[in-house]
This record gives sequence, C-alpha cells and structure tokens, in this order.
Amino acid sequence: MKDLNRLSAVEAAEGIRTKKFTSEELIRDCLSHINERENDIQAWSYVNTELAIRQAQKADRHQSEGGSLGALHGIPIGIKDVIDTKDMPTENGSPIFEGRRPQHDALCVAALRRAGAVVMGKTVTTEFANINPSKTRNPHNIEHSPGGSSAGSGASVADFHIPLALGTQTGGSVIRPASFNGVFGLKPTLGLIPRNGLFLQSHTLDTIGVYGRTLEDLVLILDSISIPDPSDRHSYTGSVPSYQKEYLKYSGHFPKFAFLETPAWAEAYPASKSAIIKMTEILGRSCKKEILPSPFENIIDFHAAIFASENAHYYGKYLDTHPRLLSEKLRTRLESNKDITARAYLAALEARELIYQSVEALLENYDSILCLAAPGPAPHGFETTGSAVFNGLWTFLGVPCLSIPLLTVDGLPQGVQLVGKRGEEEKLFRSARDLCKKLDGKLDENYTN
Repeated sequence: MKDLNRLSAVEAAEGIRTKKFTSEELIRDCLSHINERENDIQAWSYVNTELAIRQAQKADRHQSEGGSLGALHGIPIGIKDVIDTKDMPTENGSPIFEGRRPQHDALCVAALRRAGAVVMGKTVTTEFANINPSKTRNPHNIEHSPGGSSAGSGASVADFHIPLALGTQTGGSVIRPASFNGVFGLKPTLGLIPRNGLFLQSHTLDTIGVYGRTLEDLVLILDSISIPDPSDRHSYTGSVPSYQKEYLKYSGHFPKFAFLETPAWAEAYPASKSAIIKMTEILGRSCKKEILPSPFENIIDFHAAIFASENAHYYGKYLDTHPRLLSEKLRTRLESNKDITARAYLAALEARELIYQSVEALLENYDSILCLAAPGPAPHGFETTGSAVFNGLWTFLGVPCLSIPLLTVDGLPQGVQLVGKRGEEEKLFRSARDLCKKLDGKLDENYTN
C-alpha cells in the first residue's frame, strides 16, 4: 500500500491489526513524507529515524508472536516539546534547555507507550509554550501562521506527517492551531490527561490536549490517556467512561446548540462571523443564540489575571538566571506580568466557579455551546501566533472544547468550537459527530469579505 501516512489513526490501527500492513511500513511512509516536507513546514524539533523504525519493528515482532495489542499498537504520534520523553530531548522551545534529556516519560507519554503507540519525535513548540512565534509554517499556505504554541503538533497532523499529536493549552494553544491548520483538536476537561512531566506555566490553566484527522481519532487516543495523576491536585477525579463506546451511542434526537458570540465577538473577522451565522441558520431550531449573565463579560480579563500571575511565578526566575537567552517578546511579557496585583488574581479565582455555574445552567437546556474557534483564519506572516481571545475564557473555566474543521474563510481553514460541561467529553463528541453529519455538503466552500 502507498501513502499510509495519509490514513487516520483509526484506519491505521485497523490496518495493522488485520495485517494489511505493518507498523514499520506505516512508520517508513511517515518518515519519507517528513523528509519531503520538513524543509517547508518545519514542524519537528527532534526526529530519530532509527529509533522510530526500531519501535515499529518491536511492535511488529510483538504482534507476530501473538502478543496482545493495545488500542494504539504501532501508531506514530508526535509529542509537543514541553512534555517529557525519556528517550528524546525535551527542550521547551528554548536554548536554556538545549540538550536536556529527562530521566522519565511524562505520565501521558508512558500511557501512550503502554497502548502501543510509537513516539515519532518532538514537535515544535513556541518558546516556553508562550508568545514568541516558532519556525513552523502552515501547510495550507506557508506564508501564514500555524498558530501557537502547539504549532508543530497541529501542522504535522495537517500535513500528513503523523495521524496523532499531543499539544498543550494555557490560552488557546490546542484549539487555535487546530482551527488554523484544519484538523480536529480537543482541549479536554482540566486534568483529564495527566500533567506530570509537563513544563508547567499555570497550574490553574495548563491542559494537555490532542490532535487528530477525525473525531474518531480523538476518541481513540483519549481512551488511552485519561488517567488520574495523584501528584496533581487539579487532576480530574470524576468517572471516565469508554469514549469509544459512548461515541457510538445514538440518543434518537439531534443535539441542541447554544450559539454564543462570547465577549470577543467584536474581534472576529467579518467573513468568519458570516460563516458561523450561516451555519446557525442551517441548523435552524436546533441552534439558538444565547447570552450569559453579566459576570461572563469580564471572563477574558479574569483569564488574563490568572495567566499573568502564575506565568510570572513559574517563569519569572528565568528573567533573573537567563535573561539573554529569552526572546524580547517573552522578556517583555514576563516583565509586565509582575504588575498583576494579588487582588486581581484572587478576584479571578473567586469568579471562576460562579461563571462556570452560569455555563453549567445554560447547558442544562443544550447539548453543547457553539462558537468560533478563532477570530478568523490563520494570519499572514509570523509576527504573531494569532489571538486566543475565543479560547482563553474556556481554558479559564476548565471545560472541554473541540475544534472542528468545518469552515473555509478566504481559502484557509476556520474551525468551529464546541464547548461542554466539565467531564462530559463523551456528550461533546456525540454532538460533534451529529453536527458534522447534519452539515455535510450544506456549507459554502468559501467566505470572503
């Protein structure tokens, strides 16, 4: 078979399981495509070809000897370079950590290996998973941003280097690159995927997320890495279902969506506004515009206060120890983060549960919230990674979010974002599944100003 690298994770897993092809054949196709495209896309900070092939050969031997197969057996995956890997460097996108070799895998990486995944390499992150743009380019147009900070993860899945990748989100760093690169992305409930082994910048916000080519891909990987982390007080402690089984369930009714412009609506690109409004019109009575109570209007400022305070705490020391190894943009941000007051930080923490209660109350009447995943398509140039203004508010609340590549604006992908209650990823997946089926073939190909 040719072009195995273009298969979804679910298709690749089935092909290996039924012996249509081997993991080594899949990995070699992926490596060949990376070699062809990496000079243009620059999605990887580290790939060890020999190590990847050895992992695949080991997976194939295990299968040929009759060993039990994990859900991700032989499937290649990319790991954002702020998540520890014991057999590869983890440099956090910074010369400060050049050559750093962790002694242990992050918990989520260890879980992936137990499920049989082949860790292909480390995907490019922005410096410290923060503001300074990376070298990665958007596969749909290399003159446009792939987003940040999970730039390499989003671009590598979009450009068919690998079917799955891990990213992280503190503001919008999973959902926004998914939107810009035209792939499916999940930022789950805070703490659903364990953070032990992550280069932390905000314990209230940091969330590990996943990229895939289909909804089923996200469901597949989430089943393998939704595990508790005893060392993290923010680890999710609710019940975790089999997402694959839940995804296949049919309730007999089409989901109801609450359309929210959110407080960031004024910053949205006009064509993106038109595109999502057209979508709500197609959905008809199953989608209704809603407005949340007044505290919701301050949510963007609340997210900014927590981000600045905790970012200064975790990263501020590098201003003292390695100021010359920090980019100007990151230095400037860390300096300004010092100005946040304790009063603003505590007010934001206090408001968090109050606002979540209003979202939870809204979702008693709807299956999920529908909104834009980003203000517009990927911006031209590389001065910025794009705005996270449509994402940070949901990260602040710790709720699950999906970016679904349903729209095209000015010839580039534009994601639609679905948001659910904490711990209800399975309901969010089903809503997304039914939404995609409902809209299939009914959306215009392109929106322009």
